[in-house]
Amino acid sequence: MKNSSKLILGITMCLTIACANGNKTTIETDSPEAQAMLDKLKAIPQQRQFMFGHHDDPVYGIGWDGDSARSDVKSVCGDYPAMMSFDLGRIEIYGNKNLDNVSLDRIRQEVVAQYERGGMSSFSWHVDNPVTGKDSWDVSDSTVVKSVLPGGVNHDKFMGWLDKVADYLNSIQTPEGVKVPVLFRPWHEHTGSWFWWGQNLCSTEDYKALWRMTYERMQEKGATQLLYAYSPGTEPKDSVEYLERYPGDDIIDLIGVDAYQFDKDTYVNSLDNALTIMSQVNKAHKKVMAVTETGYETIPDSVWWTQTLMPVIEKYPISYVLVWRNARERENHYYAPYPGHPSADDFLNFYNDSRTLFAGDMKNVK
Repeated sequence: MKNSSKLILGITMCLTIACANGNKTTIETDSPEAQAMLDKLKAIPQQRQFMFGHHDDPVYGIGWDGDSARSDVKSVCGDYPAMMSFDLGRIEIYGNKNLDNVSLDRIRQEVVAQYERGGMSSFSWHVDNPVTGKDSWDVSDSTVVKSVLPGGVNHDKFMGWLDKVADYLNSIQTPEGVKVPVLFRPWHEHTGSWFWWGQNLCSTEDYKALWRMTYERMQEKGATQLLYAYSPGTEPKDSVEYLERYPGDDIIDLIGVDAYQFDKDTYVNSLDNALTIMSQVNKAHKKVMAVTETGYETIPDSVWWTQTLMPVIEKYPISYVLVWRNARERENHYYAPYPGHPSADDFLNFYNDSRTLFAGDMKNVK
């Protein structure tokens, strides 16, 4: 009985200390499906390969919108990207569509289809500014992050927004009722200051607290099928700056970078530097890494895929590289080729490279 009493007392003390430190008293583990996804993300660079990804790939493209079984990438090379990404922006406002006017029901269907063909999906969240009611690019107020944290005037409202995200992600299930694992990538590009959670809009401590609050709410809602990505821009000059606002190894599964080309030399140098830094972090923290967003708007360089992008990324152990969307509502805002595009032939060479993985290749990844 004495030993039992000591055990009970010890557990009580541990829980009390954990609560005092603000730590969770129960830890939800990743679902088996999430763990399998993470295992594949780790295996891919070990095979000296990487996945190609495209944002909003199967829901619209150049000259089409909402067609079934269609993709600009697939129309060029005959296969879907291995990684697809979608955005949850304005799920908190509309409920049934996102900021790019894409049906959330349609996205759910496409994520399930991508999972069943062996591919992966990720989600970003361009969430509206809860103080001003404007979009995520509204940086007119530097108190927004503070206002959504515990004790803040917008905390309760924002927790409701997080619940909508969790409920939606939990609703993405196979016909057998399995929650589809996805990579969740909120609070991205925080090293710039163009989003309300950016570098000059909140303190390091508040940014980390925003991340932890997000993660813990997802866990409380049972969204254990999620993996989490941390993706700054190219602003950090070394690993110290890269990790300045890193929320912790217990939260993050994948480290990334968002990098776009405007000037070729600047792009190549900044992406190369970012991947060098990430390789150092990868070794120290044992996290998989990826180019979470990239591209060259309209791809005016006909050999960009094999002569600009590939020479940089082939040197690093990335799990995937993802280009941004092919907008159907904005002229000249696209990042993947479509039939007849000047870079389509070069993209086919990129596709045929044994190091690139598309959806049809994913069943062979062990």
